[in-house]
Amino acid sequence: MVSNQTIIASENAQAQSDEPYRFVADCHGNLVYLSDNIKSALNISDGGSDRGYNVQNLIRFHDPDLALRDAPSFGGQDRTYTECIQEGAHALTLHIGNNEIETSFHFDRVQSQNGREYLVASQILQDGDHNEELTQSLMQLIPQEQANFNDLVSFEEDALSHFLALSNDIMVVANLDGRILRVNSHFLNNLGYDNDHLKNLGFLDLVHPDDRALVRTSLQSLIHHEDRSTDPAIDFEARVLGSDGNEKWVEWRQCRAEDRIYCVGRDITAIKDHERELHKRQRMLREAQSIGHMGHWHWVVGNERIEWSDEIYRIFGVSEDDFVPTVESINSKLHKRDVGRLLQAFQRAIIEKNNYDMEFRIRLDDGSTRYVRCDGKCELDDDGDVIALFGIMHDITETTLHELELREAKESAERAYAAKSQFLANMSHELRTPLNAIIGFSEMMQRQLLGPIGTEKYLDYITGIRESGEHLLDLISDILDMSKIEAGKYELDLEELNLGKVMRLAVHMVEGRAEDAKISLSMAIPNENLHIIADRRALMQILLNILSNAVKFTEPGGSVKLESVERENYISIKVHDTGIGIPATKLQCVTNPFEQAASHYTREHEGTGLGLAITKDLIELHGGTLHISSTVGIGTTVIVRMPYNAYEEQQKRGKR
Repeated sequence: MVSNQTIIASENAQAQSDEPYRFVADCHGNLVYLSDNIKSALNISDGGSDRGYNVQNLIRFHDPDLALRDAPSFGGQDRTYTECIQEGAHALTLHIGNNEIETSFHFDRVQSQNGREYLVASQILQDGDHNEELTQSLMQLIPQEQANFNDLVSFEEDALSHFLALSNDIMVVANLDGRILRVNSHFLNNLGYDNDHLKNLGFLDLVHPDDRALVRTSLQSLIHHEDRSTDPAIDFEARVLGSDGNEKWVEWRQCRAEDRIYCVGRDITAIKDHERELHKRQRMLREAQSIGHMGHWHWVVGNERIEWSDEIYRIFGVSEDDFVPTVESINSKLHKRDVGRLLQAFQRAIIEKNNYDMEFRIRLDDGSTRYVRCDGKCELDDDGDVIALFGIMHDITETTLHELELREAKESAERAYAAKSQFLANMSHELRTPLNAIIGFSEMMQRQLLGPIGTEKYLDYITGIRESGEHLLDLISDILDMSKIEAGKYELDLEELNLGKVMRLAVHMVEGRAEDAKISLSMAIPNENLHIIADRRALMQILLNILSNAVKFTEPGGSVKLESVERENYISIKVHDTGIGIPATKLQCVTNPFEQAASHYTREHEGTGLGLAITKDLIELHGGTLHISSTVGIGTTVIVRMPYNAYEEQQKRGKR
């Protein structure tokens, strides 16, 4: 369709109508011959070159669908515009100078002597008449040799080429069909192509396949821009393929001048790689902050706004679109008792130029509370003045609530434990008083101190009453000792004592029980004069508890042995027995209060299960350790390692 601004041929053009307009174009659309009337209209002198003009600048078909077959698109290896023009007569608009002439041309394809194909076009002056002889005469005007592709090598060696050689930009000149006409040396060096490669490539062949659609659209808009007086420049980024197949990111700027597309590109591959690495690190930082419930912030002193990372918006339960972080808006989110503390912390940091930290609570819209820890640092200028504050905010809600629960549970357990200890102490004292009376009176009756008892059977009953009372008293004493130790109220009465004598006395005290159980009891004391500093009563209780257990859990015919071995830093007291042993699964817990090795022990052997627990605590009060090794069915070995001087050990641990 003809534009409204179409200018019909002037009278002068009409006067010259007896001479048809003619031109010859090569397969790429370059005009290799123009008739004189066209040259005149284009202000081309007789000696001037036709080079630089293209068919697409000269004509516009009224019916492109009829005149063109397989219309080309910019770049790639599609058919060129000239190759798509159908032979025969076609109505068109001829653009010459400032004139647009509505006319018809006849198109013929001919071959020159060197085998090149050319398009010969001649204006039809009247009634569709076409002069075949005119076409043949135009054949004589076709140059026998055209400039070859060596024009691609570089720009001419003139002053301009020297300036261009100083640039690191990639420079390309292409025609409107996308065929590359010229490149600069930096193009060849940067992308690795040579002239032979470029002969068969269009501009779009250099572009990465994923970017070609975008580039083609941009270039088409440039080519078909109607206002030739204001040819725009276009900018875009696209990946370009080097001769080795590697990708390079290039920032392109292109413009059109006549029938040429001029392209200048800057290699931004390093920038893109840096951006990609930066985006990767930013993504990793965001993910790490999300996992750790932690975000970073930055505040320039004097500014209203505080810069936040994404995670802090989540911590405050707000969105970036709806909330602007300022000191005032942040205070509005704080718990009323914490309002103002943040500002005070900022002011103190600016004045003192010190790092700081604080904790505060946030009130969320749903009424819940979040606990946040803020750690900050000062950013100083060259003069040492604070110009900004920055740091992190960490959501410690989960940790804080867990600590509160633990503290509450600990306090509750301590209250329950104190109540239990108080109960045990009260009950033990309450039970001891009548037990002492029962034991005392039964012993008097057993000895018949006030006269004989009439029936001998009563003596057996009285003996049972006394023994049961003594056993119950031992249990209560264990409970009292355990309560004192756990409450930290058990005080050692340290003195220098002969270890050998204490060991012999302990063996003597369990001899009767061992004889009744038909168990062999022995001891080995290499140094009878070895003295240590310890609590005599506690040491005796330790030895009696271990020996009693060994006798209690050894079958008749077995043996129990007590020995001592001097080491450099401690004395080792060992008790070996050939008893029933302790299962491996129970070794770790037999020293816990009220713990026994197995349920059947509880049924067959009396006791509270406090003996080893008290023994372990008494040893540790001296600064020693307890070790137990055992094999079921073979026996058990209990090793007590005691320091030579318990007083010095307590001083080391700050107990004295």
